Amino acid sequence: MSDAPLPVTVRDDTGRHVFLALVDDGDGGTVEAGGAYYRAEDGTVTFTHTEVSPEFEGRGVGSALVAGALQQVRADGDRVVAQCPFVEAYLARHPEYQDLIA
Repeated sequence: MSDAPLPVTVRDDTGRHVFLALVDDGDGGTVEAGGAYYRAEDGTVTFTHTEVSPEFEGRGVGSALVAGALQQVRADGDRVVAQCPFVEAYLARHPEYQDLIA
C-alpha cells in the first residue's frame, strides 16, 4: 500500500451520531473511519471523537472526514463545538471554517 491520499466519501450516519469516512482500500473493499458527534437543540454540533485506523493515518482520511462533516454542518445551517482535539486542530488550520465555530 502506498502513502498517497485515498479517495474518501463522507456520510452522516444520524442514527449512530457519527460521520463516516468510507475509504477505498485499493482491494475492492472499504474501511470506515468515524467522527462521533451530538446535535443540540440550539443548532450546535459537538464533535467529541475522531478515529482513523492506524494503517490509514497520515493519508488524509481524517482531514477528509472532518472537511466533509464541516461541509454538512454548514449545509444544515448549524454551528460547531470542537471537543475533539483533531477537529480543533483542523479548524485552527482552516480559516474557511471559522464562521462555523459556536
